[in-house]
Amino acid sequence: MTERHHLFVRGATFAAVGDGGDIGGVRGGGSPDGVFVRDARHLSRWQLTVDGAVPEVLTPVADGDTARCVLVPRGGRQEPPPYTLWREQAVGDRAFVESLKVTSNLAVTATVRLALTVDADFADQFELRSDHRTYAKAGAVRTRQVLDDGIEFGYRRGEWRSCTSVTADPAPEAVEETGTGARRLVWTLELPPYGSAELLLRVMARPHGDRRAVRVPRSPAAVREQLRDLQARFVEGVAFPTGWPELAAACARGLDDLASLQVPATGPDGEELRVPAGGAPWFLALLGRDALLTALFALPYRPQLAAATLPALAATQAGGTGTGRSPLAQPGKIVHEVRHGELAHFGQVPYGRYYGSVDATPLFLVLLGAYVERTGDAALARRLEPHARAAIGWMLDHGGLTSRGYLVYRADEGGLANQNWKDSPGAICCADGTRPTGAVMAAGAQGYAYDALRRTAWVARTVWDDGTYAALLEQAAADLRDRFQRDFWMRERSFPALALDGEGHRIDALASDAGHLLWSGLLDKEYGELVGRRLLEPDFFSGWGVRTLASGQAAYHPLSYHRGSVWPHDNALIALGLARYGLHDEARAVAHGLVDAATAGGHRLPEVLAGYDRETHPEPVPYPHACVRESRSAAAPLALLTAVGGA
Repeated sequence: MTERHHLFVRGATFAAVGDGGDIGGVRGGGSPDGVFVRDARHLSRWQLTVDGAVPEVLTPVADGDTARCVLVPRGGRQEPPPYTLWREQAVGDRAFVESLKVTSNLAVTATVRLALTVDADFADQFELRSDHRTYAKAGAVRTRQVLDDGIEFGYRRGEWRSCTSVTADPAPEAVEETGTGARRLVWTLELPPYGSAELLLRVMARPHGDRRAVRVPRSPAAVREQLRDLQARFVEGVAFPTGWPELAAACARGLDDLASLQVPATGPDGEELRVPAGGAPWFLALLGRDALLTALFALPYRPQLAAATLPALAATQAGGTGTGRSPLAQPGKIVHEVRHGELAHFGQVPYGRYYGSVDATPLFLVLLGAYVERTGDAALARRLEPHARAAIGWMLDHGGLTSRGYLVYRADEGGLANQNWKDSPGAICCADGTRPTGAVMAAGAQGYAYDALRRTAWVARTVWDDGTYAALLEQAAADLRDRFQRDFWMRERSFPALALDGEGHRIDALASDAGHLLWSGLLDKEYGELVGRRLLEPDFFSGWGVRTLASGQAAYHPLSYHRGSVWPHDNALIALGLARYGLHDEARAVAHGLVDAATAGGHRLPEVLAGYDRETHPEPVPYPHACVRESRSAAAPLALLTAVGGA
């Protein structure tokens, strides 16, 4: 059975360790272990032995701010362990720290030999995925240099440079070769009767392109203190519902996670910012759609997230002609994903700055309008006016609103086949599972476009003092609404199509995206109420949330990523939309299902849940490859609080 990995996150750094605190250097599979910084694994082995043997786990690592476990030498009932090992580990910004305490259980002096096998393979995250792809790395060189108090691992390939140093206090008495490239740090400790000895181990990562000074925490306890201070600042001033303690706990847990999931970014003038990452382990990076939705959910409670996300995305907005290495980088388009890893740097994966998203651009405008309306911060709206106008320009021009009447995307060879939020292959399909070919016009993106046009018109009229431009956008929004209800509405099913194909034919799967149309206000009242009530029927609503695809269709699968699973952020948008259309009982049903799922998971919502029915599966079933920490899911309880209050 595969050992479970425990995840600890701090900004752009995360650590995944086993039950006993070890790292084995897993490649492929569901989730890699190691210490990762900016998409690279800076620590790939961290394996402890005691007197030449792997110790037994007495108390495994549990979820928390730090990783704590208790170990003993292996033995039997007739030979109780001579000593006990107490490990505590923590992750900091580009750092990992461990305190290892060995306590004697004997009335006589004892000697114990500790060894820690360490390595840094500097593997890119994309190499570690389970798709079995391989990437050539011509000229790559790994180095190892013994230090007075440890070892330094280096990596270079062309202009690319990375290194990881491992140091210890007290220093190891020896640094041994292992024959594999790893190194073994060795200590011989003398323990007085019932006495203890302690090691402090520090790992410092210096990823390519990050020139900031690295401050390694002095101990795991120091990390705990720093993180609790950060979390306290994040929840300060947020009024949690007193009448619904489970929702309050989910909101608090979500804010704690959001505090840890802030990654560095840069604004248009080079200013340093912190923005919500997508999620760990696979998406600890700036993802445009994810950051925008997270900031929207948190806007009434933590508007600072929007104030950082908007300029960060403005700074990465496409401004070129869309030619060369990034044909999707059309002028005005908002970035989908920003990666800092080696493979992205050398163009071996397209995600360095990847613009394969049809909906990040309208969501940028939705957030800008909502932020200004909520905070009155007209200065940011003026500062980002050129970026907002460019985003509108992309929607009308390259996006397809003028020529096709809708936002349009096509599969990107080597990138994403689908470029709306359901971006897995096959996610956009007919009820029988048939996939469209050619151009796709996804329903949810049209709702975002409608909201973007209306909100930007309001900003243009009230902040930019441009009534003519505002009137143009208002007319475009009204025309889009009329077209959508004519072209997408399936009268025989009283429900909108999931998408249109390039010929204008309806992709007829019944999907949760219809709830996004309620959030954006695209449907008229009659259609909106029909959709809202339909989403709470048993084929859609599992008891934990609304399924991405209604059961009973040939395309449905409860363990599919986007064709039957339950996504918390999807349901948060649906709850907000139901409330917008006055369907408050339905909004409360969705909120209660999600909050119950969070309560079952220690008040944390994962990225995605399986679509099994609650009546037959009384505990929520996890989706096997979900991000453990995800910004949109962390912010989803805040959206539920907005939608239903403390009901």
